[in-house]
Amino acid sequence: MTKIDLKKEYKQLYAPSAKKVDLVDVPPFHFLMIDGAGDPNTAPEYSQAIEALFTVSYTAKFMVKKGPQALDYAVMPLEGLWWSEDVAAFDRQEKEKWQWTMMILQPPFVDKTIIEAAMSNASKAKKLPSINALRFEVFAEGRCAQTLHIGPFSEEGSTLSKLHAVVDAQTGRRGKHHEIYLSDIRRAEPSKWKTILRQPML
Repeated sequence: MTKIDLKKEYKQLYAPSAKKVDLVDVPPFHFLMIDGAGDPNTAPEYSQAIEALFTVSYTAKFMVKKGPQALDYAVMPLEGLWWSEDVAAFDRQEKEKWQWTMMILQPPFVDKTIIEAAMSNASKAKKLPSINALRFEVFAEGRCAQTLHIGPFSEEGSTLSKLHAVVDAQTGRRGKHHEIYLSDIRRAEPSKWKTILRQPML
């Protein structure tokens, strides 16, 4: 059975260079998503949201692999949209005021019916306080600029400034700050964490 890896199919979106800023066109994708607010380092709602996202995504993966479709695929990395009603609070790193949407891209053959069945199965197997807050919908970003940040999240500032400088020189910014987490931060050294920083453009 061949394993489908959408990161490779969409290499231009999921394998940017850390040495430059790339301009990309991001097509609409189906995501499993969940909204929340608060400091991701301390808010229990955040860790519960991540657990629900990955549990349902992996449940759907194994349902598809063992079901009539008989397809195997790699679960995509965690992604996050970040913002604050008070923009200055975001810039000042006042994380307790942050709002977020965490999400995982789903393959085109994983539809709403599969996701609903996966949520039901996951609920029966494990207590997931945030599971009912999950939603499955299309997210379209269109034209964006992106680059790769290597290192801890706390040191994203200079990389983000480089990204914003390119966007501001072109058309200007729109939408929410978008991060894609390529590393397993539970295992990798912070100095080696790889995070895609993406900014939608006007």
